[in-house]
Amino acid sequence: MELQGVKRADIFNYIKPFEQLCSYFKEDHLEEIRGIAAGANLSFEEVLLINIRTEIVAKAKREKDQRDVFKSDGCTGVLVLPKRSRTRKLIHAQNWDWLTSCKDTGIVIRVLPEGGIPFLTFTEAGGLARSGVNQSGLSITANYLESDRDFRNDGVPLPFIRRQVLEHQHLAFAIRDITTTPKSCSNNMIVAHKDGWGTNIECAPDESFAVDSEQGLIVHANHWISPIAKTKLIDTGLHNSPDSLYRQARVTESLKEKRLISKADIEEALFDEFGSPYSVCRPPTDDENGESFSTVAMIIIDPNEGSMNICKTPYEGRNFMKYSLFDAPEEI
Repeated sequence: MELQGVKRADIFNYIKPFEQLCSYFKEDHLEEIRGIAAGANLSFEEVLLINIRTEIVAKAKREKDQRDVFKSDGCTGVLVLPKRSRTRKLIHAQNWDWLTSCKDTGIVIRVLPEGGIPFLTFTEAGGLARSGVNQSGLSITANYLESDRDFRNDGVPLPFIRRQVLEHQHLAFAIRDITTTPKSCSNNMIVAHKDGWGTNIECAPDESFAVDSEQGLIVHANHWISPIAKTKLIDTGLHNSPDSLYRQARVTESLKEKRLISKADIEEALFDEFGSPYSVCRPPTDDENGESFSTVAMIIIDPNEGSMNICKTPYEGRNFMKYSLFDAPEEI
């Protein structure tokens, strides 16, 4: 990995201060990364870097005085509460926009811990967690935000927070860990429970802002929408994600007009091509540095079933695989 003068060896030098923060919740998380590294015949630092890339790369580029700090994961997230769901069951979904090259490294992990709570997560190979659902009915998705408070201090890298959420039995503790854990940078997380409640939490590094549903629906892209947050910080993310404004509006408008919303309705909204290639469903598009970004995956989570329907590279077709906590994957 080389980033405009930031060499591989330089990046590894940034990793050491984060090791303690990566064991903020439990040492087991770092032990798992060591196991992944051993199984993949990679160094511990290489696998850890996958899990702390946002924090490390941004810090490296800032110290090199590069203005464009980092393009992190874009996304459009959706939560439909039971009162608006056609099946009267909660639905949680997301488009994950990221480097097109990651279409080959996105994986689903089924974790069946001894004495712990089984969970599924869709993440990058080597990653501890990203979007997912656990046997207790907790689900989480996350999308990129930026603010003027970012990267002033080191905090717990985001994948470790998402992983901790998926290891909880109770929604209350998941909310606690999302809202109170110190972070290096801003992020948005939607967290829900199969029994019928969920919320959107916009996280600055040192403060969190809840955005609750409107008529049983939450849609969130990559800009701040909490009225309180917008009075307290500066949204610096629209430089990299100006399309966030209409992506969020398009998905919201598509779903608001439905009296009851189905999984098919959510899929249709997330396949939206308005503004292409900078659309809700984004085909591969090069940025000004020649890096290709796209919608790597569409994820539809059913916390009641403990399952995720995933369409990889949705711009290429509407082919879904269903992944379950205890059953083999199947085409649907």
